[in-house]
Amino acid sequence: MRKIGLTGWILIAMFAGIITGLVIHFNAPKEFIDNFSSGISLLTEIFLRLIKMIIAPLVFATLVVGIAKMGDIKAVGRVGGKTLLWFMSMSLLSLVFGLIVMNVLQLGEKLHLPLPPSTATTAIEQSSLSFKNFIEHVFPESIVQAMASNQILQIVAFSVFFGIATAAIGESGKVIIKGLDAVAHVVLKMTGYVMKFAPVAAFSAIAAILAIKGPEILYTYGKFIISFYIAILCLWGFLILIASLFIGKRALILVGRVKDAVLLAFSTASSESAFPQLLRELEEFGCPNKIVSFVLPLGYSFNLDGSMLYMTFASLFIAQAYGIHMSIGQQFSMLLVLMLTSKGIAGVPRASLVVIAGTLSMFGIPQQGLLLLLGIDQILDMARSATNVVGNSLATAVVSKMETGMD
Repeated sequence: MRKIGLTGWILIAMFAGIITGLVIHFNAPKEFIDNFSSGISLLTEIFLRLIKMIIAPLVFATLVVGIAKMGDIKAVGRVGGKTLLWFMSMSLLSLVFGLIVMNVLQLGEKLHLPLPPSTATTAIEQSSLSFKNFIEHVFPESIVQAMASNQILQIVAFSVFFGIATAAIGESGKVIIKGLDAVAHVVLKMTGYVMKFAPVAAFSAIAAILAIKGPEILYTYGKFIISFYIAILCLWGFLILIASLFIGKRALILVGRVKDAVLLAFSTASSESAFPQLLRELEEFGCPNKIVSFVLPLGYSFNLDGSMLYMTFASLFIAQAYGIHMSIGQQFSMLLVLMLTSKGIAGVPRASLVVIAGTLSMFGIPQQGLLLLLGIDQILDMARSATNVVGNSLATAVVSKMETGMD
């Protein structure tokens, strides 16, 4: 009899979570439901904390080793240029695709919501979205503080400088590289232990939200959710098709290989939870360690394809709901603003909502419209997180092929 793998257990856990959540929703008193949801969510929180515990040392160790193995600044610049070009292209594709879909479907126009009073608030913070603050955010005041708060972009910035300096000192730096390489392998071993807890986390995440919301969350906003999920699947198709121009049929094979990581990101609504496993899968797929170690951490700050699609979806949905007409020029202006302000905030809770809140105010669209989507944000975030994993997997494989080829 074939042994059930991690994917199988996660799927079983998700199904069990759906059943458990619905049974409790329909049969338990409200006080019990609240206590159950709060209590069982602790299991998901523990898992995500264990993953976040691993992220900072893993990103630092792998990125420094990857840069040092490249050998010189020219190689780092060359690979970085190719990587950022791919990231920007795919982000633009995701944003434009969301814009086209929302202009065709007009999902929000039938709501006819009255404009809210100017004093109304959303309770969603929108500070630190200016270009100046974004640039300041890239460079850490303290690497210890950056690691403590899992600021991936700041860790990446420090790691790039550290890796280049380590390679520059020659023979003396090899001791550090060897040590950090060992650290990366130890952390990956830890990841194997943590991943055994993944099905429990998936069960608790699904059960908690369905116990409170019930099936209503699935059909109240059914049209929006279904449209978004179909758009996400179409985006996957575009990403795979474009990647196949570089790596051929192996693009589909790669998506099949990272299915565990994708399912984990989907069930926990966190692409961070899949990072350690994704790192290992890409190396086993044949991507060189030095490329994976460099591209993947960058991708978690700059290549959020699922989040990009959602931002245009949500922004235009809210504008349509309030009957605010936006010209094509205004929509493309919004697209460019979203492109800029979305970079480097992967570690911010509800990052997409934060970016959207800041962008809406720039175009005179009521931020209160975000309250329309808060109830289903968890379901939407599941698809966003899974797509971010797929996009970063394909990006790493493509850059590997362009730079050194793959085994």
